[in-house]
Amino acid sequence: MGRVSDDKERKWKCTDLEIQKHVVRSLAAFLDSSSGHASTHRLLKDSLADIVEALVWILHCKSEAIVGMAVNVVVKLVSSNSSMMQLYLTDLINPLSSLLCYNNLEVATSCATALNMVLSNLSVKREKQVWEIVKEAKTLIQIIRIIREFPGGTQPIENFQEMVSLLYTILWRWPPSRYFVWKDTILIKVLEDSRIKSHLSTKVAVLKLYSALGNETSIDLLVLSLNIWIEQFSHLFVPALCNKVAKELLGNGETILTMMVSCMDVSEPLAVRIEGFRLAQHLVADEQRCIKMTSLCSGPLIKAIIGGMRVWRLGSGKGVNDLVSLLDEACRLALITRWPGEHHNHFWEQGIDKVLLDLLLENFDKQASEHPLTPQARISIAQQGLDTNFLIALRPYIWEIFGWLAVHCRKDFRPSADRNELYIDMLITCACLSFVEAICKGCQISENDDTSRSESSSRAVLVMMHSSSTYIASKVRLILSGVLEIKGNECLKRLLYLLDYGSSANKFGSANIPKTVVELVCLICYSGLPEYQKNVTRGNGIRTLVTSIRRCLRDEVCTSRRSFAPHFYHNVFYERTCCWMTAEEWEGKDALLFYSLWGLAELVQHSSDIDHSHIKSNLIKTVQEVLDNVSAPGPRWLAANILSYFGVYGFPNKHDKGFGRALEDKEHTDLQLLFANGESVSVHRIILAVRCPSLVPPEQFPQSAETTDNFLVKDVRRKCCPMLQKEVRLSARVDQQALLKLLDYVYFGYVEAGEDLARKLKTLAKSCNMQPLFLMLCRKIPKWGTPIPSSDFTDALGPLGFQFADIILEAEETEKMPWACSFCSLLVPHMHAHKFILQSRCKYLQALFLSGMQERLSQFRRISGVGNLGILLSNNEMIYVPCFATSYFHYCLWFILTANVQFGCSHSQSIKVPVSWEALIKLVRLIYSRKLPDPPFGCLWDNMDTKERLYELKPYVEVYWLAEFWILEDVQEACFTTIISCLDSDRQLALEVMKLAAGFSLWKLAEVAADYMAPIYHKLRDSGVLEQLDELLIELVRDASVRLSQRSGGFSG
Repeated sequence: MGRVSDDKERKWKCTDLEIQKHVVRSLAAFLDSSSGHASTHRLLKDSLADIVEALVWILHCKSEAIVGMAVNVVVKLVSSNSSMMQLYLTDLINPLSSLLCYNNLEVATSCATALNMVLSNLSVKREKQVWEIVKEAKTLIQIIRIIREFPGGTQPIENFQEMVSLLYTILWRWPPSRYFVWKDTILIKVLEDSRIKSHLSTKVAVLKLYSALGNETSIDLLVLSLNIWIEQFSHLFVPALCNKVAKELLGNGETILTMMVSCMDVSEPLAVRIEGFRLAQHLVADEQRCIKMTSLCSGPLIKAIIGGMRVWRLGSGKGVNDLVSLLDEACRLALITRWPGEHHNHFWEQGIDKVLLDLLLENFDKQASEHPLTPQARISIAQQGLDTNFLIALRPYIWEIFGWLAVHCRKDFRPSADRNELYIDMLITCACLSFVEAICKGCQISENDDTSRSESSSRAVLVMMHSSSTYIASKVRLILSGVLEIKGNECLKRLLYLLDYGSSANKFGSANIPKTVVELVCLICYSGLPEYQKNVTRGNGIRTLVTSIRRCLRDEVCTSRRSFAPHFYHNVFYERTCCWMTAEEWEGKDALLFYSLWGLAELVQHSSDIDHSHIKSNLIKTVQEVLDNVSAPGPRWLAANILSYFGVYGFPNKHDKGFGRALEDKEHTDLQLLFANGESVSVHRIILAVRCPSLVPPEQFPQSAETTDNFLVKDVRRKCCPMLQKEVRLSARVDQQALLKLLDYVYFGYVEAGEDLARKLKTLAKSCNMQPLFLMLCRKIPKWGTPIPSSDFTDALGPLGFQFADIILEAEETEKMPWACSFCSLLVPHMHAHKFILQSRCKYLQALFLSGMQERLSQFRRISGVGNLGILLSNNEMIYVPCFATSYFHYCLWFILTANVQFGCSHSQSIKVPVSWEALIKLVRLIYSRKLPDPPFGCLWDNMDTKERLYELKPYVEVYWLAEFWILEDVQEACFTTIISCLDSDRQLALEVMKLAAGFSLWKLAEVAADYMAPIYHKLRDSGVLEQLDELLIELVRDASVRLSQRSGGFSG
């Protein structure tokens, strides 16, 4: 009854109102009668598809007499059967969305409730599909329109609250939706007016909504709202903010931080404190934010963290679950110790050592007062305390926090009192005992909670052994030796066996990566103890580690620490954050590779016979392969440290030869360094200014890059040129060989030197403040987080390098735009650059500059209506080239033939580069930094229309095109990858990019864009869109569609 049939399927489409009423009433009665048991009712399970089908049809009919009842049935159905309803939730979104603006406000409110319930119960795997449905149904637009009409209207407050709550759910679930709300200033004003009203529940709803927003348009309102939140509603605040908002909030300074810290105070309810800690975690999610926050409120923030971590001792009689939740959040926030800063001093001042020990050993104070604490007594008390498993879930945090505190300690750090020394010694003892336990477990370690505890405690011992603090480093070695005294060699033998067996297996590390990581960490710790170093070397430790490194590189086994240390990385809020681009961790994406390199560095340091070993060549080759193919700072530093024992200091890389060849090129040098013996070496001021400014006389730099009454940036060259010296005489104390080697490092990025010369070079490197080179010459493993010496020369594009600039790159004037240069009076878009840098990183420009080409062709233009390109030679003779593709291709041909080199301002030569200003910026910055600027991403990109996205991508297409003629293969690849990564988000964008690529004769890109259009080929054909394209482009899309159909076994579209 009520079903209609078609060729595809039978659907319930009854238009009889009485039958519809009967169906709805029957469903309501059934759900009421089976309340609490509906999810297990066999009849409901078998009929669910038909029930949803009937409700969808009734909702679409929008009959005033029945629609309200139908919506209420939907609410009951979803609330009592969320798991069973997963397959049918998407069917309800469209009809419910269409009723949000229903003239009956009670029905509209119920629809908002039902839709909110549907979206809240949605499984994560269906979110992408549902977001498309929400967009197509214009749900967001309808909600915003309803909220905007609230002031002065007749809507009941319940309707407003439900709409705001629904909007919050959408913003939380789908970050791209936030941008749509940000830009609606009227909506934001309505929300703020509503927040100020006296209705308590309205304020709560609005504050929750603010928590999910993220842009400068809502920042000020959010800051104001937090005042009320702290007083009444902090338990409702969920910091689902976008990355941009977090930065903006910190940019507001002390106001918001003071409010945030106050709600972490011990005087606040536990629920309020928990939310305060969660907000703080989001705001300090990276190092720069941490620096900003701790610079404003380090003392109060650390005091609040310590107060949260002490809650267990002070929380007698309170709910255990709430206390554990607060402890967990406080410990997560305490992980800001991973970054250096003044907050470390505050942690020590607030007694972090005692707090951590209290969380580790339940009754230590009582035991310490009853026993004389000899070393053996300490070991016994620590072992007994660990065996009780007191707050065992918090141990990974304890080891993580204590390890980072040790990493960033000052060299002269010592406990402030005897009692503090006891606490630190006991923490170290507990860590060492946990370390031994991890070794004894061996192959029993698996991917569960034991993994985090074993890995974190072993790692804590390792980083403490390499602490900057002499006290901690020596103390942990002493205690670890004592703990290992009985079973040390037995454990080492087992450890070497397990690692040797694992490294020789076909799939190294894949069986149990956490176990292998723990074994590697333990081996490194053993290598740091003199009494075990020979045994490690004799046990083929070096060979084992070299093999494991090669397997990591060859097999692409890549497992980051976050996969088995969830305590350190996991945070539910990060799963919903947007506009976030995470930097690569210092240790890189491969924990096995990192710890294998660290172990190898330790063993090479203590192996006197390595030069005579048969594995020397294999070791060096393997380490060099790491430098060639790994980008993370940690592995690269360790590889460089290993090479230093073989006379190579720095970061040799086959992909980046630095500026080495230019050191022998005298033509573009502009400074001579004169030795006391009369000999000299020619160098480039700009290289020294960026890489080793100590070698450039201070008078050669402008005193200020800012505009002042007496000195303008434009005057830099005029005022500085008279001061620029052509020669610099060096002191007789400067060793000539050492300086030449220093220049090798500056230009090449590495240097080779024997032991005697290395000692002289070390003295010179220290005098010139070349800290990275000095570290390598000292053969020290760098402190955790030490950055790799940068090959980025973008600073040379500013005032620092302007005085040395000798070439102007002019962009193509695509449209009239106001233009003013900070350095000169040239009125076309341009950049001041340096021939030396350009030619070092671009073979075409090198050939151009060396050829000394001048402008030979005076004009180049397209002859209108002829379809040919006309080139007017300097003797007034015109030649024509067929325009079978595009003027851009021939523009490039003209550019290659002529280079269009002219003399510009200040006697600098000028090159007209046939790309837009936006493309020129990206091209030059890429050449100077070797890094392509990223296009917009996150919610900003998601909410751009196709035209705006194309505007952002066009410069990448231009650079991709030009890179082919400038022989910049790596630039081409980078641009191609960037463009392709953006096409999946917008099929229409793929169409526009294909047309743009064809205009530049970039057929590889055009074909890939066509592949992205293939799924909608039939839709494009039927809509007439393809008729606007050339036949060649239509053929590309058609062929892509055919290939897709062949792969999928059907038809696309």
